[in-house]
Amino acid sequence: MNKLPTPEDLRVFIAVVRKSSFSAAADELGSSPAYISKRIRILEEELATRLFQRTTRSVVITEEGERVYHWAQRILDDIDHLMQEVSITREAPRGALRISSSFGFGRNVMGPAISALIARYPLLTVRFEVFDRLVDVASEGFDLDVRIGDEIAPHLLARRLASNHRVLCASPAYLARRGQPQALSELAQHDCLVIKERDHPFGVWKLRVGGEEQTVKVTGPLSTNHGEIAVQWAIDGRGVVLRSIWDIEGFLQSGQLVRILPNCRQEANIWAVYPSRLSNSAKVRVCVEFLQEFFVQANVAEQLK
Repeated sequence: MNKLPTPEDLRVFIAVVRKSSFSAAADELGSSPAYISKRIRILEEELATRLFQRTTRSVVITEEGERVYHWAQRILDDIDHLMQEVSITREAPRGALRISSSFGFGRNVMGPAISALIARYPLLTVRFEVFDRLVDVASEGFDLDVRIGDEIAPHLLARRLASNHRVLCASPAYLARRGQPQALSELAQHDCLVIKERDHPFGVWKLRVGGEEQTVKVTGPLSTNHGEIAVQWAIDGRGVVLRSIWDIEGFLQSGQLVRILPNCRQEANIWAVYPSRLSNSAKVRVCVEFLQEFFVQANVAEQLK
């Protein structure tokens, strides 16, 4: 009779599937490629099947490997839920959490929030990653994605962490040189700082004007995939930027930026998004509840109104 696979070997296998690489899986798990190769070889022997087709350049999952992958996810989820049910997880959650977010919000808000999370719950371990693209939490193995924007796929679960909206602004120097736009459509004749960040449509700004949604196609000599860079360009007088109020509130208060078209805004609330398979995960629930509390105590929610 074959020995049963261990949860650790299943975690190694899932990491290799996600990364399509033994070395990348080793980096993620903090181990060596030799250890990863050994655990996969043992798992294949225990299951009496080949899980990957391996060459010097690639690692490709087999058809049998695909079936094992789906079962491995279910088994590990069930183990996590079992441990949470019979432990004091709500008071002292434990285990690993993979959390993702965007560049600017990740650095300025989520970084301090996760530091506070670990201070309260030292039995948790967190791997936090930031991206300039929208993360597929289910297929990329994340437990939680903290994102800005209200368009969320129906197969995902989401809890709102704080209210937020995006506003239009520019520097006093830019407005003195180019004039104040009086209507959203006039932005087509202005230098606009276009951001390609996560799921934002590139060069298309959709805003609510009163109770009506309007769209304007914008262009300009500068564009970037990093919102903080665009904000700095706006402060330097390079053009108009559409940015979250949490990001530019301080610059508006200092006068470095001036809000334009104040009747225009774009709803972009802050959400915790996670796969439906983690709907009963106590450690995810505790993390989400902590983030909601943290934002209130840190006055993030108030700043974003």
